[in-house]
Amino acid sequence: MSNTDLIPTALLARKAIVYVRQSSQSQVMTNLESQRRQYDLVDVARQHGFSDIETIDDDLGRSANGTVARPGFDRLVPASLTMTASTIRVDPTIGCCWE
Repeated sequence: MSNTDLIPTALLARKAIVYVRQSSQSQVMTNLESQRRQYDLVDVARQHGFSDIETIDDDLGRSANGTVARPGFDRLVPASLTMTASTIRVDPTIGCCWE
């Protein structure tokens, strides 16, 4: 079974969006491995058969505490809700999931 057999064709036809974020400027400066692994998800998407891939990294160094604007997240949510894009969710305990 190839990687593309694992993801339905309908999902592969959508744009894949990789959302890269770290909560503080300190994390952006010191957690370079985490940042590299997030950007590597573009290659993971490509390996799984996605051809239209967008990286949203506008929110590097922006907290999710509710008082800081996150323009990248504001672009991500509508694409996910209207199902015009496939979302990559990353959880350190379970890895990647496609929606």
